[in-house]
Amino acid sequence: MTNTPTIIGLAGGIGSGKSTIAHSFNALGIQSIDADDVARLVVQPGSICLNEIHQRHGDAILLQDGSLNRKALRMIIFNQPEERVWLETLTHPAIRQEIHRQLAEVTSPYGLLVHPLLFETHQNSLCKQVIAIDVPRDIQIERVMIRDHIDKESALKILATQLNNDERIARADLVIENAGNIAEMNAKVLKLHKNILVSL
Repeated sequence: MTNTPTIIGLAGGIGSGKSTIAHSFNALGIQSIDADDVARLVVQPGSICLNEIHQRHGDAILLQDGSLNRKALRMIIFNQPEERVWLETLTHPAIRQEIHRQLAEVTSPYGLLVHPLLFETHQNSLCKQVIAIDVPRDIQIERVMIRDHIDKESALKILATQLNNDERIARADLVIENAGNIAEMNAKVLKLHKNILVSL
């Protein structure tokens, strides 16, 4: 990855507000690559990954338009841990390759790599610094339940597959607390942005 710009990681579990924070950085002219978007990209209709998933699990994991039924697949992998391992073995290399490709095209002063599993997938090694999002667990659970229309038990299962806040913060270089309003968040992002620019 020659000529790759400085990469700053943004790590936060599901429901931590990664997208909102990334948009604040975008408004300051910083380009971001979101691993969740890349994960959706590599399982688009016609992709190698989706074909493999379809072969393994059949039509039950496809929607009528031929795209991935993410809810059906989620139920499979959370109830069968070995299937989650299989899925990650299939998709993670494809996600990693596409992330590398997108990072190489960043032209802003630094790029923001937004990733729910930044440490778990060891992609923090791509980053000069990592920002961890600190959010109260009850707020996180509530956001996930509302966003994904799932019950508390399902939300807790998802959280159990990720590092907890304390572990993530312990590994990070910077922390941003996300329990307030948008104006407070924008002010915190601006402060972080200025500090990052100075450290480049």
